[in-house]
Amino acid sequence: MRFSTAVLTGSSIVLAAALPTNTFKRADSCGQWDTVETGSYTVYNNLWGQSSATSGSQCFGVDGLSGDTLSWHTSWSWEGGEGQVKSYPNVVVSLDSKPLSEITSMQSSWSWSYDGSNIVADVAYDMFTSSTAGGSNEYEIMIWLAALGGAGPISSTYGADGSATPIATVALAGTNWTLYKGPNGDMTVFSFLADSEVTNFSGDLKEFIDYLASNQGLPSSQHLLSAGAGTEPFSGSDAVFTVSAYSLTIE
Repeated sequence: MRFSTAVLTGSSIVLAAALPTNTFKRADSCGQWDTVETGSYTVYNNLWGQSSATSGSQCFGVDGLSGDTLSWHTSWSWEGGEGQVKSYPNVVVSLDSKPLSEITSMQSSWSWSYDGSNIVADVAYDMFTSSTAGGSNEYEIMIWLAALGGAGPISSTYGADGSATPIATVALAGTNWTLYKGPNGDMTVFSFLADSEVTNFSGDLKEFIDYLASNQGLPSSQHLLSAGAGTEPFSGSDAVFTVSAYSLTIE
């Protein structure tokens, strides 16, 4: 994830498995590392970059689970630290790590909306892989459904205006995407950016992995460690990100 000419770093996500349950709306949580587990999902507040803000706060809550479809929300306001991601409120599905070549499908649906003032943020899936099931993150695969207010992905090169330089364009899951590639610490980051905002996504995320393996050098022997979906706030006020329906099934 990137804004202007500042390269940004994220944090790894630790998975926590939970037994399937039915849940109802819960009171919001606001702690830096607060989590809520429900069904096969864990929702994280994940304020990993809050120290770069001059002021602000963020809370999140789970609204319900029906079958494998989750609804949740987050509200935030952040000032200062221009070009720096403050957090990644997101939902991660529990999974058994296995090589990408052994995954047959990653069917997902995601309906969301954003309200607020002067929002700079992205809305994205975020997946991490490693050469072993218990290894360190080596590749990060992001699928940006939206880039709001000037947010942009990591790239190896940038134009004179500070914009990231793409490496390819591709049509996947019924949408046209521009692909970027760049470093995030020791990781290689691939970022697919939708050509237009996608507020209702439905498709197989395995299409993106297969494309990278066939065309961009992603080793299919890499193990999928985690698969999250959420928003990365940079700055804004009175922001409310609402996920009315989300599901991800990995086979």
